[in-house]
Amino acid sequence: MTLDLAERGLVGPDPGGCSLGEVLPAAAGVLGLDLPGGWAGSAARARSRFDLPQADRVCVVLVDGLGLLQLRERAGHAAFLRGRLPEARELVCGYPSTTAASMGLLGTGRAAGRTGLVGYTVRNPRTGRLANLVSWDGADEPEAWQREPNLTRLVAEQDVAVTSVGPPEFRGSGLTRAALGGGRYISAVAWEDRVDGALRALREPGLVYLYCGDVDKAGHQHGWRSAQWGDALSELDRGLGRLARGMPAGTVLLVTADHGQVEIDPADLVDVGSVPELARDVELVAGEPRAAAVHVASGADPAGVATRWREVLGDRALVVTRAEAIDLGWYGDVAAHVEPMLGDLVVAALGRAGVADSRTQTPHSLTLRGMHGSLTPDEMRVPLLVA
Repeated sequence: MTLDLAERGLVGPDPGGCSLGEVLPAAAGVLGLDLPGGWAGSAARARSRFDLPQADRVCVVLVDGLGLLQLRERAGHAAFLRGRLPEARELVCGYPSTTAASMGLLGTGRAAGRTGLVGYTVRNPRTGRLANLVSWDGADEPEAWQREPNLTRLVAEQDVAVTSVGPPEFRGSGLTRAALGGGRYISAVAWEDRVDGALRALREPGLVYLYCGDVDKAGHQHGWRSAQWGDALSELDRGLGRLARGMPAGTVLLVTADHGQVEIDPADLVDVGSVPELARDVELVAGEPRAAAVHVASGADPAGVATRWREVLGDRALVVTRAEAIDLGWYGDVAAHVEPMLGDLVVAALGRAGVADSRTQTPHSLTLRGMHGSLTPDEMRVPLLVA
């Protein structure tokens, strides 16, 4: 299948080195490390690609939901980040542009086709039921589900101090184990307290990973153009400024994000459970409204279901079969154990549309103002800012 995303104003995953998956190799390069196995030489190349200095301390900050295009438009709320925007690197996340997939990409350097972190929810091939890869409800043991080496663990195994700082509920969670194993974990609820934790960890040489999720939460509830989103960005920015001022001299600070967002038009949110033409021959809809993974019923023809979905959705979504999505490289190289996790149909929403299913999704999730997961620039482009 031939499908030129650029002609449609969309952004495909970038295997050429400008992806979120290059951030931790670059951080390892800053520390002067060479990662083992198939990663040999990658750390030095990534550091050179991003023109980073060498140092004995590096802090990687992941801001959930801070797309590059949203940051540029709302930079008036972020003096610290605004000052670094002119030199910002433009990265892309993988498909789907969602937290679980991006955590896997960041933490392993591998796309969702290798990690199995293929969406917010996914059909567990063992049980046939939905698994939530953020809460890890319904998924198997993380180390069995996600089989690629964690880059943080590879760094820690070289006698380098590795510290992750994030919310208490992420300590030892399935997603943390799957994407960011190795090292110690510092828990803190408030963003300011997490900044304090990162500063304490940076007193000794090593790698520190720091997570902030408040911007994404504000975007989901209120939209990224809202006053609440601007307030969350301002709070993030104040903490980053304090982090940069308080770090030991020579520390390299890398700020990036897992995905961006779009504001959904409720009139363009299609509910599979309410449209018989979409529900027919469909056993389960996984993923999320901007990136649905459709599993067809046994005996049904995926190509025929895809044709019907294209007719119903029109210009609200791209609808491809699993084989077509793999051929197009949306998931990168796809491992044999991951392929059954992908939908028989892969549905990438366009514009401000989405495809939901009220039969399995909560009423609250269907009312979210901001969503992500698809291939639009607003969702796929993320920053890499250096201080």
